[in-house]
Amino acid sequence: MHANTPAPPYYAVIFTSIRTDIEAGYEEMAEEMVQLAALQPGYLGHESARNELGITISYWESLEAIKAWKAQSDHQIAQKQGRDKWYTSYKTRIALVERDYEMIP
Repeated sequence: MHANTPAPPYYAVIFTSIRTDIEAGYEEMAEEMVQLAALQPGYLGHESARNELGITISYWESLEAIKAWKAQSDHQIAQKQGRDKWYTSYKTRIALVERDYEMIP
């Protein structure tokens, strides 16, 4: 399902990752982070897919909202666990969405 974002401009945080073989706790933490992000001021939604490469894109009203999410204490714990256990590599990109369009069935 596509995130229901407002008219641009808004920001996208694009998180791509390669997982380790460690499964214990990952799904639970991922779901907890989705629920927690939705409570953050400035959060607009997210989209996620995983095969060999995981891609999660979260949408935000402002750079300040993104910085606050990155600094959120429970999110910082999840980030550390990701680095220590769940990811062999990851990359985060932040982009300004200036235009979007869609096809609605």
